[in-house]
Amino acid sequence: MKFRLAALALLLASAAQAAPQVEQAVDMAVILKPGALPELNVGPETGVPVVEYASVTCPHCGAFDREIWPKLKAAYVDTGKVRYTLREFSRNPLDVAAFTLARCVGGDDVGKTLATIELEFATQDKWAFTQNPLEPLLDSLRPTGLPREKAMACLKDEGLIGKIRGITDRATAEVKIKGTPTFVIDGKSYGGELQMKDFDEILKPLIK
Repeated sequence: MKFRLAALALLLASAAQAAPQVEQAVDMAVILKPGALPELNVGPETGVPVVEYASVTCPHCGAFDREIWPKLKAAYVDTGKVRYTLREFSRNPLDVAAFTLARCVGGDDVGKTLATIELEFATQDKWAFTQNPLEPLLDSLRPTGLPREKAMACLKDEGLIGKIRGITDRATAEVKIKGTPTFVIDGKSYGGELQMKDFDEILKPLIK
């Protein structure tokens, strides 16, 4: 019995230390080409490119944004080592609506758009999993100052909605995403909610 317990403990320790799994190789030159909307970038152009494909209704994406992203930003983005790009991956019509509203709030101000998406993640439990999500979603965006009339007009903006959907279509074609969040780093895609130790393992060898 002691031998079995020791073997199980060793197996669990090995799993905990396992390297993050690469899903597939991708062409970074293709991935980094800008799309129809302003890229949601944070960090200097000289930083190692890290692209996250996220769904705003995805619980794992929300957990990553709340728990891991602040640490990653402090360690790698704020220090100039990484250029981080968030790409909107819409799994459902509610994602499209939430991302459309975030773009409406931000306009050409990338920082404002990102802050709005972070607000949506922070309030995700109040609107993303309800049967009638529109009103709770609009309520969650009140701190941005987005008037209801403008919000409703944005949700009817077929041009913007088409561009939001286009980000997902492009991601599906280029990265063949299996789930969210998905991260693309150094020509490799990683699926799942990576931890800080995973980012350390991936990024440290790439940083000069």
